[in-house]
Amino acid sequence: MAPSSSIVSKIKVQLKLAISRLRMVQQKDTAIAKQQRRAMAQLLEQGKEESARIRVENIIRSDITTELYEVLELYCELLLARTGLMEAKECDPGLEEAIKSLIYAAPRTEVKELQQARALLVEKYGKDFAMVAMDNSDGKVAERVLKKLRVEPPEPELVTLYLKEIARTYGVDWPKGEKQLENDGDDEDEDNPSGGQAEKNLEEPLTTEELSKATPPRDLGPRSPVSVAPPSPSIDNLNPKVKLPGPPELKPGAKINGLKKQTPSTSAQSTVKDGDSGVGSGKKDAVGGKIPDVDELAERFAALKK
Repeated sequence: MAPSSSIVSKIKVQLKLAISRLRMVQQKDTAIAKQQRRAMAQLLEQGKEESARIRVENIIRSDITTELYEVLELYCELLLARTGLMEAKECDPGLEEAIKSLIYAAPRTEVKELQQARALLVEKYGKDFAMVAMDNSDGKVAERVLKKLRVEPPEPELVTLYLKEIARTYGVDWPKGEKQLENDGDDEDEDNPSGGQAEKNLEEPLTTEELSKATPPRDLGPRSPVSVAPPSPSIDNLNPKVKLPGPPELKPGAKINGLKKQTPSTSAQSTVKDGDSGVGSGKKDAVGGKIPDVDELAERFAALKK
């Protein structure tokens, strides 16, 4: 017989595989059941009620099997969380229900990973323990597992409820006139929304005086191009600032700024030249004597003409 720690480690690995496989099987069965429900809705719409009643039993059985897989998945997670208690030779009372339920249910499923985990549990606790679990002589197997593994036809009431739910989900009028009755009931609820109770009185409308005191909303109506800054809440702003829309302020470009800089320098140079010429002429006039006035210059100009 293999050591206990070695078997426990193998059980731990196999439980993880079983959990993964159970989840995949549940997702697959759910997708198939959805397609089958759509087919049932088409049968009901075509008036093939007897065929729908027979085929819907497969959906019921599939739902029961999916619920069983959910329970077994929970038991596998419980054993995985309490693997430390499995080191003992005898089965711990806290694990007995989960272990015996798995040993009882695993052969009745199609999940191979779960069956391999069951084989390791039987190897760990012995064949006598497994026989007691298979016979459920001590009643330790969970009742919900036993109930979901029973093979028996569903009750007619359950079949009818399934068909009604399928018809309601896919918008099929079944039984005939059922949808009309529901619509009539909805209309009655709309006519009497209080459910027979007296409705609450509405508030009285505001008077003209109260309306005149009310402050209108600021964003009411189209916006004006003229915006007035509202007064501050702490002071009375008697002269609000008015902003009128106007052309944008033009700023001089780089070329204009360069021309402005060149103009003062040019004028300064011309002023210097004029000053220099004036000084030179003054010097020349100063050499000949005093500076002639206008009359003398006119006489000289007349003499030159002669």
